[in-house]
Amino acid sequence: MKKTLLSLSILAALNPMMAYAEAGDWVVRLRAVNVSPNEDSDLGKTVNKNVAPVMTPGAELKVDDNWIPELDVSYYFTKNIAAELILALGTEHDVKISGDALTTVGDQNLGEVDLLPPTLTVQWHFNPDQKFDPYVGAGINYTHMLDRNLKVSSGALAGSKIKIDSDSWGWALQAGVDVNLENGWLINADVKYVTIDTDVELKNPLAGNAWTKIDDLDINPWVIGIGIGKKF
Repeated sequence: MKKTLLSLSILAALNPMMAYAEAGDWVVRLRAVNVSPNEDSDLGKTVNKNVAPVMTPGAELKVDDNWIPELDVSYYFTKNIAAELILALGTEHDVKISGDALTTVGDQNLGEVDLLPPTLTVQWHFNPDQKFDPYVGAGINYTHMLDRNLKVSSGALAGSKIKIDSDSWGWALQAGVDVNLENGWLINADVKYVTIDTDVELKNPLAGNAWTKIDDLDINPWVIGIGIGKKF
């Protein structure tokens, strides 16, 4: 009995005020994340088919990456199972034409788009009562296109407006780890793959300025972040 009490005393001294997530707990995390699009674009082929044969068939739309703050709130149904609502702030990305070897349109910047991608995942935590608690998750994403207006700045279609036609519903996969600290604090590292797809349309001067589809763009970003959290 004395040995048991001594062991518990030593454990408490080495691990003071360590608080692990329990059923009914809330966890708020703040991360810095890099949103890195993994695009799939058929711009050249679609423009040549729906507008006019003015581009290299392999020409694509490219969307650059960006660093943003991300806030998320998790609720623990059990020690192992949690739901996480990811409330990323709007993320702004430059969009450009890449790979067009012809000069009729040519490679060029088209402008910027703003995306708002709230995501809900359900997570499985492998080691809820340990300092290192890895997890995996899966869920759904809704991306609202806040600013959809782009423009061709040079070439045969100079001045023509381009728009992101629709918002996107998709799925999300997630993996990460919480490093539990004292008093309910934690350090978090997290990676997500999110599917985002939308149609891209051109106000076509060759068709009486009718909106014409020029791409079915899959953005599909990797979202990689690190941050801190607090259990409540």
